[in-house]
Formats: sequence, C-alpha cells, structure tokens
Amino acid sequence: MLFQNGNLKVRKLEEKDRYLLAKWLSNPLVLAFYEGRDNAFDLDKVKKVFYSSKDDEGKCMVEFGGNEIGYIQFYPLDDARKREYGYFNENIYGIDQFIGEVEYWNKGIGTLLVTSMVKYLMDHKKAVRVVMDPQTRNTRAIKCYEKCGFKKVRILPNHELHEGKYHDCWLIEYHK
Repeated sequence: MLFQNGNLKVRKLEEKDRYLLAKWLSNPLVLAFYEGRDNAFDLDKVKKVFYSSKDDEGKCMVEFGGNEIGYIQFYPLDDARKREYGYFNENIYGIDQFIGEVEYWNKGIGTLLVTSMVKYLMDHKKAVRVVMDPQTRNTRAIKCYEKCGFKKVRILPNHELHEGKYHDCWLIEYHK
C-alpha cells in the first residue's frame, strides 16, 4: 500500500486490476472526460497502456471502504514537459486520476484522493509542485482541484485530443 487516509487507500496497480480498468474505461460516463467515448478500452488495450510500459509513472488503484473505485497515477515531469509548462529545475510531479465507480462521484472522495496524493508527493517524493492539465470544460473536476488548493496558471490551447477534437486545458498547480 502506498498510503491510507481514513477509508481511502491507494496501492500499486496489480495484474488482477485489469478487469476493473477495462470495465471503467468502457463506461461512457467515465470516458466523457478520461480518454474519450470514442476510445473505449478492452483487456488488450488495458494491458498495452497500463501494464507494458517501463516509465516512471506510479500507477495505482484507489480503494474506498474496502472497494476498488478508481485509478490514480503520478509521475515526475520530464525536462521537455517542464519547459512546455514554463518550469525549470524544480522537482515537479503530475497526476491523473478518475473514479471509475460512478456511484462514488460527488461524495468528496475525489477531494480526499487528490489532497492525500499531493501530501504523499510532497512528503515522500519531495515534490515542490504538483500539476494537472484538465480540459477547461471539465468544470466539476476543476472545482474539486481548486478545493484541494490547486490554482489555475494558464490555458494550454488545443492541448488534448479528445473525441476527435483538440480541447483547451488548464495548467493548474499546487505549490508549497
């Protein structure tokens, strides 16, 4: 287990989790803001995307009250991404997450998850900043992130291809 905060647990992704990822990433409600409804996952795609890369991402499952409910990943920003975002030699981490079990939406769990992950990255990875780049139209997520202490830095125009169209995203950051 990476960390626990009350009923919330975050642990490293395991092989058995592929079935839940395929379930969640084939749900149009989840895909509306994560990956795109035209980009559903099956088990083969889950294996290719989540299990075959040798990158620096910390790929994790999110549990709440003993149930697997979502996914979160964290990764140090490489130099190219730092330059793109206007940062330099700081230790900066990015995070991406979703709650795949939609009955857990709008219950404050996303806020608990993001604040807990930021604390973990600051305390254990010595991150100076944590950044995300949500689509500007994802107002529910942005509201959650602002509750967690993230601030909007700037618009990233045409930053993410989603459902066949490029969308603007916010660069948001949490800074000590």
